[in-house]
Amino acid sequence: MSTKLLDAHHHLWDLQALDYVWLKQLGVPKPFGDPTPIQRDYLTQHFQNDVSEAVDVELVGSVHIQVDGALPDPVSETSWLSKLSPSGIPSAIIGFVDLTREDAEAVLNNHLSFPEFLGVRQIIGMLEQRPDISFTKEHLLRNPRWQENFALLEKHQLSFDLQLYPEQMKESAEFLGGFPEVPVVIDHAGSPYEQTDSGLKLWREGLSSLAKLPNICIKLSGFGMYDRNWSSKSSLVLFETILELFGPKRIMWGSNFPVDRLMKPYNFCVEQLLQWISPLPLEDQRLIASETAKKFYRIGERL
Repeated sequence: MSTKLLDAHHHLWDLQALDYVWLKQLGVPKPFGDPTPIQRDYLTQHFQNDVSEAVDVELVGSVHIQVDGALPDPVSETSWLSKLSPSGIPSAIIGFVDLTREDAEAVLNNHLSFPEFLGVRQIIGMLEQRPDISFTKEHLLRNPRWQENFALLEKHQLSFDLQLYPEQMKESAEFLGGFPEVPVVIDHAGSPYEQTDSGLKLWREGLSSLAKLPNICIKLSGFGMYDRNWSSKSSLVLFETILELFGPKRIMWGSNFPVDRLMKPYNFCVEQLLQWISPLPLEDQRLIASETAKKFYRIGERL
């Protein structure tokens, strides 16, 4: 029997349709490495072709995560994606809003004119000592206007995708503790970029502080971003730690395609997930593979 799979983290892009910045900066290194092989169109049919490589799974939905925070008009991405959504891909759209801007609520309202728009991602991942893997030049969590505008997510009943580094987790937990009504999901397993004993200790301690907040979930995604040769075996400690801290009801899976396509094919990523969850009770398998994401992103109401 095939496993019902909801891909809770993927991207699509059309280089002619939108004014992307990093996708057109050919060969400029990114925190996940050389992006050159993916700096070309990645459309619905390309995603479907990748998914079709995976065996023993049935894709029941997908969540599109914003691609480029430097888009001149971030709502243009949501508008473009909404035209694709009747195909079922994506089932939900997580768009970009710069919460440091005075007009953040106006941008949110424009996104909200599209019913598939259900949340926001603004990457806060930043390390002063590692500008090579930082996604922003400032600590957004410490920006007063960003803090103030974060409350807009609660006002408009939107979720937040939290992409950060282990060093930022405890500070994030303190801040997010003030927003128990905002659903938050940690992207890419909390970005364990340093998988030494000390690095994993810092990552675990940070995740533990976030896991204490019941409104926070986590994604099994992006494993190739910081370990290009990852496998279910090499990353088992990551999965086991996440399972222990969050439990199946707060864990979901995402491919991070086509970014993680730089490292491994789609079927490989799915196989690793199935190897991790196969020893678990069937209900726990269902939660991680699809049901947690459906509930978090409110896709179950629409599928």
